[in-house]
Amino acid sequence: MPSTKPYDAIIVGGSFAGLSAGLQLARARRSILVIDEGQRRNRFSSHSHGFLGQDGREPAEIVAEAKAQLLAYPTVAWRDARASEAKAEDDGFSIADTHGEQHRAKRLLLATGVRDELPAIPGLRERWGKSVLHCPYCDGYELGGGKLGVLASGSFSALKAALVADWGEVTLFLNGEAEPDAEASALLERRGVTVERVPVVAAEGDGTAMAGLRLADGRLAPVKALFVAAGICPASPLADELGCTFDDGPFGPLLRVDGMKQTSIPGVYAAGDAATARHSVALAVADGVLAGTGLHMSLL
Repeated sequence: MPSTKPYDAIIVGGSFAGLSAGLQLARARRSILVIDEGQRRNRFSSHSHGFLGQDGREPAEIVAEAKAQLLAYPTVAWRDARASEAKAEDDGFSIADTHGEQHRAKRLLLATGVRDELPAIPGLRERWGKSVLHCPYCDGYELGGGKLGVLASGSFSALKAALVADWGEVTLFLNGEAEPDAEASALLERRGVTVERVPVVAAEGDGTAMAGLRLADGRLAPVKALFVAAGICPASPLADELGCTFDDGPFGPLLRVDGMKQTSIPGVYAAGDAATARHSVALAVADGVLAGTGLHMSLL
């Protein structure tokens, strides 16, 4: 139920970073409200890997268990809604949600995440998280080797292709991107990476599986999975509404935060994929710890 007394903190976003931040504050006996609309970034993935103690579990199961543990603390409230508006007030902040309720808090923590923007190639979106992948550390082992692709996107493409070569036989699809320079070409050659210069027009296969990439000359380049460096954009407009500063990250804008995870707006903290360039479940959880403890110290 809405509270007439301001919470110590409102956390917007109840996924890995938000839950982790909330746990620190709950254990400090602070009153918190978590507002979450249930749109985790990794909802397209069936299993989570590389997170110590949780390897191979469904992300939804991890989040559900963490939510239950957080809600066991008596100072925690939860709201299933989208935070639709944020305002700074004299004594803190107010958040409006999509159910028409207003909530007030002394501090605000944004764990709102990002939205992935895939290249406009038919067949990629429906395979995202299945055979179109982002992180080889998260998904490479389960592929079991074989022919893999890396879609070029920016200056790190050659390095990523060389990295993915530890998980299979790699082709780097330039798809109109610049030719690798001499140093990058030497690295690709040492790692046994093939460079394909003909543009990609579609990803093909049965269901969410991938048989290969259809090229502009009509050939089908066989790959069982494609690693894509998707662009990102904020999944929520709240930080922009509050006037928070963004910096240019390698794949899109990121919230500027200090060492305690405070944004450029005093009293507003941020954690997770919207506030750090390195993205994984484990790193989001760690980022939430930093933001939660940083926010708590500001309340003293």
